[in-house]
Amino acid sequence: MKTNISGTGDRRDVNPDWFTGKTWMKILSEKIKAEGQDIYHVHFERGARTKLHQHNGNQILIGVNGRGSLEIFKKYGTSKNNFKVRKTKKLSLNKGDIIHIPTNTLHTHGSVDKRKEFSHIAINVLPKRNISYKTRWYESDHNTARLLVERKK
Repeated sequence: MKTNISGTGDRRDVNPDWFTGKTWMKILSEKIKAEGQDIYHVHFERGARTKLHQHNGNQILIGVNGRGSLEIFKKYGTSKNNFKVRKTKKLSLNKGDIIHIPTNTLHTHGSVDKRKEFSHIAINVLPKRNISYKTRWYESDHNTARLLVERKK
């Protein structure tokens, strides 16, 4: 059976507090009744990115269109809600690329080109049965970070 990913699901705006620039998504997991993971097709307008965040479960990104990147950060300090960060890795994400982001990895991803859009499929693998998938969102200048919110799903 062939599925048209880009035509699946209704377009939804994302919380602008968790992204820079215009971003929207389609929730695919609802449409295909996926169990054990949440699946999104996320569209980043030119130069748009996620803010710094981490998940309590694994995440897989699959490049669909344009040029994007994944940046990994390391925390410094003892505070859970306010701390220093340092970028440790930057990976390109292009059409067809697949990247695995392990549980509790502090990261950001999105478009790298201010002239072109980028989109990816995000698969959030639920950590364990009966445990909600949580994302912690941070405000950051890429030197320091402070917790904005912890959101379920």
